[in-house]
Amino acid sequence: MEFSRQKLPFFFFFVLLLVTTEMGGMVMVAEARHCESQSHRFKGMCVRGSNCANVCQTEGFPDGLCKTEGIHRRCFCRKFC
Repeated sequence: MEFSRQKLPFFFFFVLLLVTTEMGGMVMVAEARHCESQSHRFKGMCVRGSNCANVCQTEGFPDGLCKTEGIHRRCFCRKFC
């Protein structure tokens, strides 16, 4: 009897965990796609993403990031499609 009393809290915790995960149900999340375009105003090698993002904002994009193309690091501007 003592052995089962020791396991009783773990059993209730496990059941509670199962019940709470089932109550959440399935949530479908749709992620927006990002469209990318190489920056026309960024000059030089893209080292810092923040510099790229600032230049992209002057081009009308909300964000920008540095990407490697071959051996070159270039600035690509991003927006939601």
